[in-house]
Amino acid sequence: MALRKDVRVDAAPAVAFRHATLADREDLLGRIMLTPALVYVIVLVGLPFALAILLSFSAASAGSLALSWVGVENFATIIRDSQFQRAVLNTVFFTVTSQILVTVMAVAAANVLDAAFAGKRAMRFLILLPWAAPVSLASMAWTWIFDSTFSVINWTLKVFGLLEGWLYWFGDPALAMIAIISVHVWRTFPFATVIVLAGMAAIPQDINEAALIDGASFWRKLFQVNLPLLLPIVTVSVLFGVVFTSTDLSIVWLLTRGGPYNSTHVLSSLAFQRGIMGADLGQGAAIALFLLPVLVIVATVMLRMARRAEVGV
Repeated sequence: MALRKDVRVDAAPAVAFRHATLADREDLLGRIMLTPALVYVIVLVGLPFALAILLSFSAASAGSLALSWVGVENFATIIRDSQFQRAVLNTVFFTVTSQILVTVMAVAAANVLDAAFAGKRAMRFLILLPWAAPVSLASMAWTWIFDSTFSVINWTLKVFGLLEGWLYWFGDPALAMIAIISVHVWRTFPFATVIVLAGMAAIPQDINEAALIDGASFWRKLFQVNLPLLLPIVTVSVLFGVVFTSTDLSIVWLLTRGGPYNSTHVLSSLAFQRGIMGADLGQGAAIALFLLPVLVIVATVMLRMARRAEVGV
């Protein structure tokens, strides 16, 4: 059949034009979706933080709207305070000791839970219980465990003949600090375990298989294969732990309220005692803000370490 010469064939198809919708504007859609989170952070974090800075340079007190400016007087006063100095040392000791124990226990628990054995799911659920339990309820249970008369630890040691005298956990500063650290480690190591488990799941399986083929033992595989690969995520886990531990109020206040004789105060509990219980909002805010520059420096250094470790891997 011959093609008629007067018929023009258009090679280009007709283009259908449509109006741009919100879904097509990714920049605007992204801003709209981020707005609720941004407003939440500004209202619940940004404004209280700005108010705390303002209060720390004033002589504000509870029950009064007056904000008389005193400059750095609150900071100068607390630095000379022996109770504040003790709280700084307690905070450093509490944070460093807790994070060492949490990291070691999390790595050990993650290696155990990563293996194949019967009841692994139930074991993972049980390990997560301390993190999921309400801190107030858990503190009530631990208060009974460390009770000066009914302490299950003391009675157990007595039964096995390992204790001659009696341990007054909340009556001795050293024992009270041991109790606080123990409860905090019990509460926070499940979270670190989950993070380490997630990191172990991301390790390529062929690396583990190559190590097994080469005859690497468990310890050699742990220290020469797994831990170097886990270093970035473990660093982030420690960073979260340092920030959470150094700013945590609940464990210390619920267990000892800073006692005995204000010997177990950390900066957060001392700030609460001075600012809320003692009605000196200026000093309380100054104590609460004291560690902020240190935490910023620590966070920056640890994030750089994690970045370098990740690039090195």
